[in-house]
Amino acid sequence: MTKREKVLWVLAVFLLLVSLLSLTVVPGIRFSGVLALGLAGVCLLAVFLGRWAEKSRIGKWCQRIFLVGLSTVFLLFLLVEGLLLSHGERDNSALPADAVIVLGAGVNGETPSLILRSRIDAAAGYLKAHPDIPAVLSGGQGDGENITEAECMRRELTALGIDESRLLLENRSTSTAENFAFSKEVLRQAGIDPETAVVAVVTNDFHCFRAHLIAQRQGLTVLDIPAEVPWPLLNANYYVREFFALGKTLIFD
Repeated sequence: MTKREKVLWVLAVFLLLVSLLSLTVVPGIRFSGVLALGLAGVCLLAVFLGRWAEKSRIGKWCQRIFLVGLSTVFLLFLLVEGLLLSHGERDNSALPADAVIVLGAGVNGETPSLILRSRIDAAAGYLKAHPDIPAVLSGGQGDGENITEAECMRRELTALGIDESRLLLENRSTSTAENFAFSKEVLRQAGIDPETAVVAVVTNDFHCFRAHLIAQRQGLTVLDIPAEVPWPLLNANYYVREFFALGKTLIFD
């Protein structure tokens, strides 16, 4: 066994351990566990291709194609993560808007998840700084949720001192695209033209780029109001996951 193969085997075992911990012990980073499992498979594939390349001309070509593809994906990943980070770090909290849309996230029973809590806090800060505009709370009811995400946000925001009359509920959506499509209807019913209004969109920093893209596709002019997840490990998990979610959005949404 060559030194390179030993390194790949050690890395594969390490990634398998990370995957096991992520999937069974550490809450909230299941995606990282699945990704670590996939990367362990990539390491083992690299070992196989390396041995094949030593014995076969076809194996050498397959190894080269594999390395070029892997390098391309890695460079693309760095580029996209740079875009996500730069977009998520923008501070637009001082800029005015005609309305706010707060994008929903998971609810545990009737309690906001950590992700949703961060969005609620960011929304409360923006609404207090801009007291004359309404907010659409957008999010339906999913598995494990006893109330809609919109209702959960309404309860939490009113508890934080936001006037309930400013809060408009959109409780049908199950995706970011539906968040914006259905929220536009709510804005129209409130007398706000979504085609001409400037809308402040509250979501997490890792989600800002994709949410902005989807909103623009639906004809909205938006300001990003990023909410930061307080746990660095969890935030890193979501930033990596967003790379794949963005690919899905570009192809299917």
